[in-house]
Amino acid sequence: MRRLALFLFAVVSCFAQDSVRKLTILHTNDLHARLLPDSHNLGGFAYVASVIRREREHCNHCLLVNAGDLVQGTPVSTLFKGTPVYEIANLFGFDVSTLGNHEFDYGWKQTKRFTEIANFPTVTANVVDSEGRLLTSAPYLIKEVNGIRVAIIGVVMGDLISAYTTPDLTGPWKPLPVVETVRKYAREVRGKSDLTVVLGHIGPEERHAILRDVPEVDVIITGHIHITNEEGYEGRVSVEGNAYGTEVGKLDLEVDVPHRKLISWKETRLAVDAGTVQPASDVLALVTQWERRVSDMVDVKIGVAKHDIGGPALKKLIEQAMRHEMHADFAWMNQGGVRDRIPQGTVLARNAWNIMPFDNKMAVAKMKGSEVPDVLRAGRKVDPAKEYTLAMPDFSATNEKERRVTGTANVKFQITDRLLRDLIIDWIKKQGTLE
Repeated sequence: MRRLALFLFAVVSCFAQDSVRKLTILHTNDLHARLLPDSHNLGGFAYVASVIRREREHCNHCLLVNAGDLVQGTPVSTLFKGTPVYEIANLFGFDVSTLGNHEFDYGWKQTKRFTEIANFPTVTANVVDSEGRLLTSAPYLIKEVNGIRVAIIGVVMGDLISAYTTPDLTGPWKPLPVVETVRKYAREVRGKSDLTVVLGHIGPEERHAILRDVPEVDVIITGHIHITNEEGYEGRVSVEGNAYGTEVGKLDLEVDVPHRKLISWKETRLAVDAGTVQPASDVLALVTQWERRVSDMVDVKIGVAKHDIGGPALKKLIEQAMRHEMHADFAWMNQGGVRDRIPQGTVLARNAWNIMPFDNKMAVAKMKGSEVPDVLRAGRKVDPAKEYTLAMPDFSATNEKERRVTGTANVKFQITDRLLRDLIIDWIKKQGTLE
């Protein structure tokens, strides 16, 4: 009898141990076409691929996911409308990806093209047309890894059109509310999966709302804000990695499969240091091929910087350039549109392309001093009866959220043919040296 009891105890113990299985989710977000390492020798697609392959080499319980914004950020992406970026990303081995707002920068037809170029599934559950049809092939993917059925639901931010793009670029497609969409599909997949993951290119408020208000979701992996994040709540977890491929996120999970419950998690940031990591040769070859096609245009000196310039200081510098080049009294640059820094030393045209990868044109408007919004005056005194000229990128002049921020909702702008990126290059050339 005692032997039988010991035998049954051993069987139960083995079953209990076997019921808890490991899952590792490697994740990237906001790679933004940064094919080459940055000025600090971090990132670069060939090095990102190498880190991913190193982690997957002896891992039989790994998933690789991407949380949007693969494109837009460098000359190769801008000039060739993102297609080379997806061709190179095919070498990463993604199991699944979702759309980011910048996947729409070249128009919705190109967004659709990206999903066709990709040899990995793209899932976004909340972008639909007037008849409710999805832009991507599916709202979610269920993949079995190490005996765990993992459901991955993709979403993009609910204010995609009003805050991050324009209706002409999204065409017939519109975003549905994020939390409601996630709740719908999380309930749908719960019966056919052991773990539910949201892969989202969303804002912090939407991430928090899912974590706290949709208990059917176990894991949230996001992109968009370019800031690392890790947050746990009542046995569930949300993580986000840094942007531009400077790191790869590694989320180690333990899952109680019979009870469909997340037992533990650990998030690790894997640095992508081009000084210590050997590049993946096949990725490097393709990156080199595409970079050669743009080098003659962008790897040319346009000036010298006495020190590194970034953040709010670079925003002010761009506004100074706009006022000078457009003969304007006031100028506005949205901080979110400033995508890189000017490094100390030689300034290349490439730096301007990386700072301003978008094909934004300059917009100008005439207004009386009494009509100049306070946010644009920045404390300057104006003559209420005098006419002033305002300059800003056409994105800010036409985007619903930006018009509210700048107080220009009722201002009529004239869109010029001059690209803001060209304006910045011309102005730096004239300055020669940036103090």
